[in-house]
Amino acid sequence: MSRVQVPPAAMVPAPLSARCPPCGRDTALSYPSRTMGRMTSTPRSDLDPAVAARLKRGADGLLPAIAQQYDTGEVLMLGWMDDEALHRTLTTGRCTYWSRSRGEYWVKGDTSGHYQFVKSVALDCDADTVLVKVDQVGAACHTGDRTCFDADELPVSAPADMA
Repeated sequence: MSRVQVPPAAMVPAPLSARCPPCGRDTALSYPSRTMGRMTSTPRSDLDPAVAARLKRGADGLLPAIAQQYDTGEVLMLGWMDDEALHRTLTTGRCTYWSRSRGEYWVKGDTSGHYQFVKSVALDCDADTVLVKVDQVGAACHTGDRTCFDADELPVSAPADMA
């Protein structure tokens, strides 16, 4: 079996210096270094070590994060968080995600104006998924729909007695 080597040109290095927009601290070398969407090193984060120790991340270092409207229970979207994104979400009151396609952090609403204000954050029983209850302002989906699950409902053909 041969191993596939990722050429150095495909590596996306962490920025040498940057400032965290929410808190203004120097985040030099704290952004994840990722190769083709996968984490290649563990980023530095100010996430509470006790919380970080409980998390069960995927091979890419990410956790799925479900955003849910706090007062109606409506499931809005699924995003991805690493330790730093979770830390920012917990400390700023706004949802921060890791964009797997762009390879950068993003705060929901910074470009669209469709903000997610955090009401609570919980881990599931296995600590491998985050549930963020938010007050969603505007559309949650990048398509402009209220939720990412509005546009493509699939038919269910389960037997009637299963209901």
